[in-house]
Amino acid sequence: MSALFPTTRQSPSFGRVDQIMVEERAATFTKRSIKAESKMEGLRLAFSMLDLTTLEGRDTPGKVMTLCHKAMHPAPERYGVGPVAAVCVYPNLVPSAKAFLRGSSVKVAAVATYFPSGQSSLKTKLEDTRVALNAGADEIDMVIDRAAFLRGEYAKVHDEIAAVKQLCGDVHLKVILETGELVTYDNVRAASMIAMQAGGDFIKTSTGKVSPAATLPVTLVMLDAIREFFFATGIRIGMKPAGGIRTAKQALQYLVMVNETLGDDWLTPDMFRLGASTLANDILLQIAKGVDGCYQSGDYFSLP
Repeated sequence: MSALFPTTRQSPSFGRVDQIMVEERAATFTKRSIKAESKMEGLRLAFSMLDLTTLEGRDTPGKVMTLCHKAMHPAPERYGVGPVAAVCVYPNLVPSAKAFLRGSSVKVAAVATYFPSGQSSLKTKLEDTRVALNAGADEIDMVIDRAAFLRGEYAKVHDEIAAVKQLCGDVHLKVILETGELVTYDNVRAASMIAMQAGGDFIKTSTGKVSPAATLPVTLVMLDAIREFFFATGIRIGMKPAGGIRTAKQALQYLVMVNETLGDDWLTPDMFRLGASTLANDILLQIAKGVDGCYQSGDYFSLP
């Protein structure tokens, strides 16, 4: 194991985050003026980066079928909107999603490692992941053990991520930090670095089950960590803010922040995702306004 991850309770040296600077800088991304043509381009791009998500106890194959249909055929052709990046479901519903999405470009992501708490043994977490992989999941969204992290057991967190990544092989692994439970920006930065060092292909803010979820300042801390990791290693790590992003305006703010922090190379569905269940329709309504010159009713587009 790298010396960055001691087995003692000593914190790895990942540097400190200036809270005031991060929050002030993040606030500037809410004040950008975007021209109409660029706005439409940005909205279509944001839609292509969506992970349409349903993670409820009442999820059924029928609900997943509806979600998959929306993922593939979100709007009439005149709006110029293509499919989303992925749908995200529980492992037991991966076979249904794979069947409904057959022949499309939409990927199937599955949550794993005892989502959303992460409170189980490594053996159980690996079996949970194995079930999703055997069902055909294209991507795995795992949760870290926040309790272990907050106890200072950084090596345990690192090794669990590494073990899941080893099991995943070429399947992309998104590591969910659950930033709302990490308390400080310093912790968010440290957890981001650990996840990347352990082999995560993406780092993700939240499960969507804890408030606060994704915020601009938290995402900025994670983007800065990705940039630093890239400069040190040459490895590009993806980013996925998830939870609490409900409006097209917010989605554009995140795209501006990614562009100004990491550049165009990250402005693709392969490197940036937006986890959402309600965001899709607001983006579609704003695109419809740009094309038709008027707002459609709220039920014009099917619910996710």
